[in-house]
Amino acid sequence: MTTVQTNTKRIIRQKEVSEKLGLSKATIWTYVRTRDDFPKPIRLGANSVGWLESEIDAFIDARIAASRA
Repeated sequence: MTTVQTNTKRIIRQKEVSEKLGLSKATIWTYVRTRDDFPKPIRLGANSVGWLESEIDAFIDARIAASRA
């Protein structure tokens, strides 16, 4: 039996980032500018950006860990 591993990467847009984090658009952009631990957006086009879902999930996990310490 052969096991196939896939390394899928998913880019999510600002609306989904807002929903996952429970933060407003303005707060997300403040985090992008001021926090070193917040994932940087990926330019998708002239007027569009997205974030790697795995990086957003890692940010959430780090915030959970920090709040439990």
